[in-house]
Amino acid sequence: MRESVLHCEGLRKRFGDIQAVNGVSFEIASGESYGLLGPNGAGKTTAISIVAGLLEADAGEAFVAGERLTTRSVAAKAAIGFVPQDLAIYPDLSAHENLCFFARLYGLSAKQAHARTEEVLEVVGLSERANDQAKTYSGGMKRRLNIGIGLLHEPRLLILDEPTVGVDPQSRNAILESVEQLGEKGMAVLYTTHYMEEAERLCDRVGIIDHGELKAEGTREELVALLGEHDKVHLTGTGSLEAAANACVRIGAVDAASTGDGSIELLVKGASAALPEILTTASEAGVSVHSVEVEEPNLEAVFLHLTGRALRD
Repeated sequence: MRESVLHCEGLRKRFGDIQAVNGVSFEIASGESYGLLGPNGAGKTTAISIVAGLLEADAGEAFVAGERLTTRSVAAKAAIGFVPQDLAIYPDLSAHENLCFFARLYGLSAKQAHARTEEVLEVVGLSERANDQAKTYSGGMKRRLNIGIGLLHEPRLLILDEPTVGVDPQSRNAILESVEQLGEKGMAVLYTTHYMEEAERLCDRVGIIDHGELKAEGTREELVALLGEHDKVHLTGTGSLEAAANACVRIGAVDAASTGDGSIELLVKGASAALPEILTTASEAGVSVHSVEVEEPNLEAVFLHLTGRALRD
């Protein structure tokens, strides 16, 4: 088993009459990317602020790299790299100057700061523009510099709060590739996003938070299984569609079949495994299949089911 880098147990935080975080518990292992998803006002930002040591919890505990975390912690905070949604860079300084400056704030010597800056520039893909002022960068490049600052001291836990907001598709992909590499190198990553496809691509596990409570967590497959939904297989073709539908429904993995305008719609458990038998059965029943589409349940459906609203609500 991988070592637990972040462990949270029963975190609670109230602001007046609002219970912003209500008994939230989760953990992240080394090399694991954990996505925290929630609509606006769900308690996501409050939970992240507690985990980053910026806000004191009313109750519960958080441990980072084995050290108890509070707003006054030193050792635990030293193991955290925090990349806020709002840019925290100096626009009149170059990327190299920004990184060296923040490296010295982290306590690195001048020699260490220079060496680490060169390494981080490579990781975030800014080496070729290292000496240009940050204010000349695109939005995506500024985001990558922001991430680089959080990496300087080689943290055990990297917290990324909406790191791709407002960036172009090319820069967004570059950011996602950088984050993927961090997990491969053993860093624990806590990731929040408003883009469901990012969570599906990056996160080993996902926690869904709403009204201050963690409604569910697990891998994509584990969360989708909560719905009890099936894959949808849509076949278009010509021939005896009704006969083919009746034949397909007798396949063990197929729970329902219907026909309509030159097509057959099937509800299937594990469509990828059952598809060869489905196509063979349809063909033997007299159907010439022209196209096949498979629609799998996704995190968006799980999120809507658990919270009753879309991620951007």
